[in-house]
Amino acid sequence: MPKKQIEKIITNKKAYHNYSVLETYESGIELLGCEVKSLRQKDVNLEGSFVRMNKNEAFLHNMHIKPYIYHTAGEVDPLRTRRLLLKSREIKKLTQELRLQPFTLIPLEIYFKRGWAKIKLGLCKGKKLFDKRDTLKKKAIKKHLDRDFKNKYKV
Repeated sequence: MPKKQIEKIITNKKAYHNYSVLETYESGIELLGCEVKSLRQKDVNLEGSFVRMNKNEAFLHNMHIKPYIYHTAGEVDPLRTRRLLLKSREIKKLTQELRLQPFTLIPLEIYFKRGWAKIKLGLCKGKKLFDKRDTLKKKAIKKHLDRDFKNKYKV
């Protein structure tokens, strides 16, 4: 039986509500062993996390990984800053984008791909209140139409 290629851990649903995602990037995360174990147990929270560029490196701030209960080699700060493993040309491009325009780099998803922890980053622009309402309205209309279509053409 073939092994699953991608195992989704968490999706940042609030990011899709509060921001318009313009581009996405895939990155590795520099983690400790006990943090990887906690990720596999899905003990992670992306709410309020963001990415900052610093001296040609990208760092993830405010991602909460619950401490692994069987870890005995000292305490690990659950909110510590973690380095992201991006290619240098991606870092240069993102640094330029973030400097020129009012964009934010937000983590959208965390998943395991072939055994490696990966994070999907989104280059985002904040939504205004009327944009959020418009998105919710479109979503409700689509849901209503799908339900009507399903009921009308039952087989």
